[in-house]
Amino acid sequence: MKPLFLFSLPRSGSTVLQAMLATHPQVATTSEPWLLLPMVYSMEAVGVHAIYRHRLAVQGIEDFAKLLPGGLDDYRNEMAEAARRLYRSASPDGARYFLDKTPRYALVADQILDMFPEAEAIVLWRNPLAIAASMLETFGGGRFNLHHYRVDLYDGLTNLIEVVRHRPDRVVTLRYEDVVSDPAGTLGPVFERLGLDADQARIDGYRTTQLPGRLGDKVGVETYQGLSQDSLDKWRRVLGTMVRKRWAVRYLKSLGNERLGFMGYDRSDLTAQVNALPGSLRSGPSDLLRIGYGAIHWRLNEKVFQHRISDSIKRLVRGSV
Repeated sequence: MKPLFLFSLPRSGSTVLQAMLATHPQVATTSEPWLLLPMVYSMEAVGVHAIYRHRLAVQGIEDFAKLLPGGLDDYRNEMAEAARRLYRSASPDGARYFLDKTPRYALVADQILDMFPEAEAIVLWRNPLAIAASMLETFGGGRFNLHHYRVDLYDGLTNLIEVVRHRPDRVVTLRYEDVVSDPAGTLGPVFERLGLDADQARIDGYRTTQLPGRLGDKVGVETYQGLSQDSLDKWRRVLGTMVRKRWAVRYLKSLGNERLGFMGYDRSDLTAQVNALPGSLRSGPSDLLRIGYGAIHWRLNEKVFQHRISDSIKRLVRGSV
């Protein structure tokens, strides 16, 4: 059995794609395992704050790994083998792939591909404005909340672009818009790459795919009776206010022409679409307050996190830990 990874940002339509792929009898999956995040971050000194002082744990693991014949490579390989065993145990007989779809894997996709050289991987793009709008609607109940997902909208997206840029042979890239417009034509080459007979998949019946678990999108799969243009155009309504239009234009500018073009989107076209939105005053005061709070919240969190790391280093130097 091989691992099959679906890398994407949250709210990219990855659950719909996962459900489609899982209509093939040789593809096993579950909602969102999040299995590899603690494994990968056990070797990453930055990005985790824990009561046990994660940075020191990483140092301890590094020192332990020096006793192994292959050093950290042996440790990484053992983590991967443990995950393989778990994937096999969670799969029915006859499955050739276990599909692990966990959106935050976007932060560590490169490390995952290193751990599993035999794995197949799909990267799913979606119009970044549609992703942001879906985060507002699904995670924020319509209220501006994007500071909570800054790590996805900026770091996660940048990481995925770099993975595809530097490992084009390891990944298949799809766009959500193409999956919606032509599911069979888009997924046919994917099944071919996986060595699976596409005719055995029942893509049209993806809504009946069982994805047990508390995580994952229970909204998108159930909202639309079939794939609909509504899922492509909804962002215009969500972002069609003065404040949100301004945010959207700034976000597109921060991503830049090159990165958007790499994913298959045109910054000028998206900016023109944003500028053409009506720009109502709806939710303006609330959005401004939340954007201001979000900026302060993010900066304070950065400082607190940096302080905690600095404090650990100082204690280590003083020999008090």
